[in-house]
Amino acid sequence: MLQVLAATALFAIPLRIFGLQAPEPVFAMAPAFAWAAIRPSIIAPFAVLGLGLALDYLWGGPQGLWSLCLLLTYALALSGRNMLAGQGRMAMFVWYAALTALSFSMGWLIIALMTGTAPTLMGLGLQFLATIALYPFAQRLIDLFEDADVRFR
Repeated sequence: MLQVLAATALFAIPLRIFGLQAPEPVFAMAPAFAWAAIRPSIIAPFAVLGLGLALDYLWGGPQGLWSLCLLLTYALALSGRNMLAGQGRMAMFVWYAALTALSFSMGWLIIALMTGTAPTLMGLGLQFLATIALYPFAQRLIDLFEDADVRFR
């Protein structure tokens, strides 16, 4: 959780190279997905909630937006946990990308309804691509703990 917060703060630095700023990936998406796939616990939803609130505070968004999006990802990954167990890396990546797309779509819809104007789809697309590029971190987290769960053997 601390690594996610540190990476998010690092990428939030307003550094521009050739007039372009790096997209701000949602680092918290990787543990939200992996924690649900590894082993559900009482602490994980509260950690996901805290990560979402930290994102909202850091990025200046409406309080609770990213918490809701991340909890949606966590809840859907948790409900599909039995289908995720024992799947290959490509299937897990597809699940991760689909849940990320759903989460981002919900966030986009909430912002559009709250402000009356739709956020740019180009920015959303770049942030989505940067976030799904973080899948190896989720897979590494899953790999670290898969031996603890007999369903993965």
